[in-house]
Amino acid sequence: MLGSKIARRILTSFLLLTLTGLFLSGLLLMHYSHDAKLADEQHDLLIHAKVIARMLQTGGYDLSASLEAPIADISAQTGLRITVLDETGGVLADSNRDAERMENHFDRPEVQEAIAKGSGSATRYSQTLGETMLYVAIPFQENDRFGGIIRTATSLRPIETAMRHNLAILTITLAFSFVASVALAIYLARRQLSPILSIIAAARGIMGGDLSRRILLHTGDEFDILIRALNQLTGKLARKIDEARTENEKLNLILETMDNGVLLFDRDGNITEANRRVRDLFHLRAEDLHRHSIHVLGSAILSETANDVLHQGVPKKMHLKLSVLGRPHTFKVYFATFTMREGPAAMAVFHDISLMEELHERQSAFVGNAAHELKTPLTSIRGFAEFLAEDDFKDPETSRHCAAVIQKEAERMDRLVQSLLQLARLESADVRKNIELIPVDAGKVLQDVADELLPAAQKKQQHVDVSIKTTATLLAKADLFGQILRNLLENAIKYTPTGGRIALSCTAGETDVQLIVEDSGIGIDAAHLPYIFDRFYRVDKARARQSGGNGIGLSLVKFLVKLFQGTIHVESAPQKGTRFTLTFPKAQENQA
Repeated sequence: MLGSKIARRILTSFLLLTLTGLFLSGLLLMHYSHDAKLADEQHDLLIHAKVIARMLQTGGYDLSASLEAPIADISAQTGLRITVLDETGGVLADSNRDAERMENHFDRPEVQEAIAKGSGSATRYSQTLGETMLYVAIPFQENDRFGGIIRTATSLRPIETAMRHNLAILTITLAFSFVASVALAIYLARRQLSPILSIIAAARGIMGGDLSRRILLHTGDEFDILIRALNQLTGKLARKIDEARTENEKLNLILETMDNGVLLFDRDGNITEANRRVRDLFHLRAEDLHRHSIHVLGSAILSETANDVLHQGVPKKMHLKLSVLGRPHTFKVYFATFTMREGPAAMAVFHDISLMEELHERQSAFVGNAAHELKTPLTSIRGFAEFLAEDDFKDPETSRHCAAVIQKEAERMDRLVQSLLQLARLESADVRKNIELIPVDAGKVLQDVADELLPAAQKKQQHVDVSIKTTATLLAKADLFGQILRNLLENAIKYTPTGGRIALSCTAGETDVQLIVEDSGIGIDAAHLPYIFDRFYRVDKARARQSGGNGIGLSLVKFLVKLFQGTIHVESAPQKGTRFTLTFPKAQENQA
């Protein structure tokens, strides 16, 4: 029986409880007895001290004379150690030692307590007597004033001897109690464990998969309730196993496709489950489940395909285009069927390929635009080169003109290729990761760019106003940050007529740095503003080509602004000028 863990636990618990109770009870009794004896001794000492004080006051003793004889006489009668102190704590007389050789007792705890409260006591080890002593002190009056302190003391050796004797008795009692407790605990554990062991045996059979097993035991106590509960639980468990298998299949499917939208619907087409992606895409709420059919998604083709899958039991896939929040989305939808306890059901997995298609379209448009931009200067170069190949060079001016056109178009192609290569490099994750952002003085970079491009503005008689009201820094790469401002200022000079005005400013708030590039140029129509940062997009293509524009500059500006965690905002109107506002987070002090 003792081989059972629960039997050993019950036995150990019973023994610990019994022995702990006995031990604590014995300790409490010993402590109470010790405190009671100590209180009695303290009370006796206090009475003796009061008697001695009265004797000194009424016996006509001269405190200035020697008190050794009367103190020794009183000590011999009471068996106590008696000490008389003057008002300063000096020893006038002591029954055990020469008073003149004793140190001042004013700082003794019992003396201080007696002066403060009218009586004091303390227990400590006496180096003089080599044993623990109990001291009681009271003040006494001499000629109606404070005359000194009477201190009585007695040895605590009898009380300590009694404590050791009681401890020995307690130890013997605990030993006998331990033996009796072991016998009683074994008997009680055996009696209580019998039904528990029977329940454990049956529970092991159920745990092994025998759900038909029941516990056939009647005890007439609370164990009967436990047995009935276990039998009912086993029955319910057998019924829940089949349901759990089906639920597990559903959960596995959802977990395996959780990055995509997952929708489950029953044989009637009613939506039963939907993961977060589907609820976000189609604005389904949790309370909408089991209340709406798949028709709520708003696609007749989707509903028909789902119905075919349910009735034919054959998996299918389809491409589906839907409008979500007013934006077109393209999905690749996969259908599969499975069986639930209520009947056949189906699952639809929505894989959003809108971004892939958009990237494909942008890539196609990019390739087409790049080819078109390269074709134009190549056509010019080819045409003038052919002309020069057949020219007899009799007209030098015409030959120089053709060569100049070829050089101009070649430079234009070089700028386009360099811009495209720079964009390609910056879009590389490895390159962006290796760009080290350091604190850059925004105002200094703005002034440097203005000084660099000032001759081009003066050539067109344009007035450039630079206003720098801060020395704040931002995290960027100095040359790339300068390119942002250079591209914007070059555009301002390019599209501002002769005699126009260009204003550059740099200010800072508590958390950000703001730069503004404003001109009084030809402006941009509101219809074109949303697209000016797209690659190869130009408001006036003919005029842009004449000025050497290639449609890459502003897209590069937007890319670099985002790279430095900033934002760019444009305001413009035809013939009223354009205003670009750039906002960047200010570099913190620990970053600067």
